[in-house]
Amino acid sequence: MRLRTKPKALETMLKNPNIVLFKPENKKDKWNLYFDNNRPVYVELGTGKGQFILNNAKRNPDINFIGIDSKNEVLYMALKKILIEDVKNIRLLPFNIENINEVFGKNEIDRLFINFPDPWPKARHEKRRLTSKRFLEKYKDFLKDNSQIILKTDNRPFFDYSVEEIETSGFCITDISYDLVKEKDFENIPTEYEEKFMEKGVKINRLKSLYISGK
Repeated sequence: MRLRTKPKALETMLKNPNIVLFKPENKKDKWNLYFDNNRPVYVELGTGKGQFILNNAKRNPDINFIGIDSKNEVLYMALKKILIEDVKNIRLLPFNIENINEVFGKNEIDRLFINFPDPWPKARHEKRRLTSKRFLEKYKDFLKDNSQIILKTDNRPFFDYSVEEIETSGFCITDISYDLVKEKDFENIPTEYEEKFMEKGVKINRLKSLYISGK
């Protein structure tokens, strides 16, 4: 679905450089100095409208959160929520995830959230999947030892593919759910899309995995 152009999006984002970082590559290997609080850093790939990262940051004020999305229009909506709630522990990066290794250096990230990514179902697009071996190797460059990757998706074929890729790429899967709603996990924080899926009775798949360096 094509997003409507929002004339104020870029202007508002530029006016909030304390939240929106347009040159995050300048922080590579320096995120600990940037945050200056020695707290864990959690990253969400494809932040969208920001409901997940906002509620997560509110629930965990002692963790630094970074949301990445290439679309200014959706990050603008996330930014508006952050400003209204006056949440201090979130940063937004208007950046293409393809180039994520330009942003984070070795041992900088404690947890990676991948929420409802594009499944890219055609075989010729496999390399674009955020859980393909190609991307998983990128993540290894900046994830700390024993850090987590948490994936949620409503697409079962993509989920099965992701389980196999993650298991064979140096990660240890610690939890799998094929119906997150049925499990009634009260610690789960839903995204906007996830809430819509749940209302329609769509099953949500989730996996949690640990990155163990040297495996």
